[in-house]
Parts: sequence; C-alpha cells; structure tokens
Amino acid sequence: MDYKEHIESNASVMSGKPVIKGTRITVGLILQRLSEGASIQDLPEAYPNLTEISIKAALAYASDAISNETVIAVA
Repeated sequence: MDYKEHIESNASVMSGKPVIKGTRITVGLILQRLSEGASIQDLPEAYPNLTEISIKAALAYASDAISNETVIAVA
C-alpha cells in the first residue's frame, strides 16, 4: 500500500502532524484509538470520514516512520 495517497502533512493543518487527506484526523489519533481497543471497523463509526483503507494507510505510515527512526541511547 502506498500510504502517501492517503496521508498528508501541511503546516496549516493540525500543526503539520500527519493526517488523513481532506480531514483533521491525525495518524496519532488513529493509533491511540486502536491502542485503546477500538477495531478498524469501529473507527469509521466514530469518524465517518475514515475508511478501512485510510486506517491501514495510517498503520503503514506509522510502521514506516518507526522503522526509519534513529535510536539514541541515553544513560
């Protein structure tokens, strides 16, 4: 999946946080709701602008972001 078709970052929308295109729904909000126990099927009920594909795009974005982060050890 090419998450870039579904995720955008714009400094004038949600302070530049990654959001689902055309919405103010952040990737962080989607991850938070899923971590709290919501299912992919639950989220569009609470946020009608979300689709299963956009939720999966948010997961792909998060996976890519964390896979490319640099870990700095702090003692």
